[in-house]
Amino acid sequence: MRVKDKVVLITGAASGLGLADAELLAAEGARVVITDVNEEAGQAAAARLDGLFLRQDVSREEDWQRVMRAITEHYGGLDVLVNNAGIVEVADIESTSLELYQRMNRVLNDGTFLGCRYAIQAMRERGGSIINISSLSAIRGYPLVPSYAAAKGAVLALTHTIAVHCRSKGYPIRCNAVLPGPIATPLALTVIEDASGMGQPEDVAQMVLYLASDESRFVSGAQFVIDNANSMVGGAS
Repeated sequence: MRVKDKVVLITGAASGLGLADAELLAAEGARVVITDVNEEAGQAAAARLDGLFLRQDVSREEDWQRVMRAITEHYGGLDVLVNNAGIVEVADIESTSLELYQRMNRVLNDGTFLGCRYAIQAMRERGGSIINISSLSAIRGYPLVPSYAAAKGAVLALTHTIAVHCRSKGYPIRCNAVLPGPIATPLALTVIEDASGMGQPEDVAQMVLYLASDESRFVSGAQFVIDNANSMVGGAS
């Protein structure tokens, strides 16, 4: 019961990393709120975990406003936000259109910005933890996904800025980034055909659990690479 009774919002949690986070956090006592554009899968996951499902496009500010109102009405407040929702498309820099670049950033970068902004409003008095899912691509070269890498780099920089902002304001809010390497999720497998040597969603969920729990009460502004040292031995090249 490491996160017993904590209200946790996980975006993009109908499948993949977000679903693994929701499953582990629910098992550890959290009251999970799952959001996604995939209503059928999201509702099924929430029902199985005795949680709440809300449809959300994270790039739309009005969706964030509606979701935060619903969480306040249903649970009285928010303790943890996991900014997980994401998309990815393969296209190197020469074949990436401006439209693709902007679309990727709307979901990955704008969505995280909005989540952090509204989470701070919700947590200023009660405290909490913001966990931003960045990527190893934010600090390593992945030539087939420049839009994704750029957006995840922005997420990492935003994380550091928010951590310092909350500390300077005296808000009891921590903000950290998780940088998964190759993890066997439906999203990653659209880019990487060979799943051998890849991590599992549960490997990332264990770090999310730590950052959501009070065990990490003195951890803020940090970045945690989850890749089993693959990037150090050329596994991410």
